[in-house]
Amino acid sequence: MKRKIIIFLSVLFIIFMAALFVYYLIKSDSSRWQVALGGIFASSLPLFLLKMKDNPFNIPIIIGYYVFLFCSLFLGSIANFYLHHKWWDSTLHLYKGLFIGFVGIALFKRLIPKEVRKDVSGGILFIFVLSLGVLASVLWEIYEFVGDLTFTHTMQRGGNKDTMFDILWGTAGGLLVSIYSLYRKKKI
Repeated sequence: MKRKIIIFLSVLFIIFMAALFVYYLIKSDSSRWQVALGGIFASSLPLFLLKMKDNPFNIPIIIGYYVFLFCSLFLGSIANFYLHHKWWDSTLHLYKGLFIGFVGIALFKRLIPKEVRKDVSGGILFIFVLSLGVLASVLWEIYEFVGDLTFTHTMQRGGNKDTMFDILWGTAGGLLVSIYSLYRKKKI
C-alpha cells in the first residue's frame, strides 16, 4: 500500500509540476518555471524510498511531504501566498519543524532496535528530535540564502529578521514534537 501511495503521489505531483513548468516557460516567467522545475525534482525524491528494503516512513509522513511541497512550491511561490499572506511563511516553517520532528521519530524507530529502545533515555530522544527540527530550519535558511544569491532574490525579503523568525518557528515545531516524543516514548 505504501509503495502504491508513493508512486501515485510522485507521478501526480511530477505531472502537475511539469505542466506548470511548460506553462510558465512558454509565458517566459522565469521565477515560476524555476520553482516548477525544482518541484519536479523534489516530488521525485520519495521514489528513492522504493529502493529501500524497509521504508521507515509511514503513510502520514509520506502524505505530509507532498502537503509541504504543494503548500510551499505551488501555493507559496507560484500562487504568491508568501506575498499575499504574511502568516504563510511562518506557518510553513512551523509545519516543517513538526514534520521533521515526526521524521526524527520514524528514524529513531528505524535506527534503534526495538529491544534497545526501552533503555534509551527520553532525553536522548528529545534532543534527537529537536536537533533534527533545528537542523532542518537552518538548512532551509541556507537554501533560501543561496537561492537569493544565485537565482530568485525573493526568498528572504525580510532579511535577517525573516531568517530569525523562520528559524524560531521551525524550532518551535521541532520542540512541540520532541515534547510529544517524551510523553509517547513507551509506545515509540
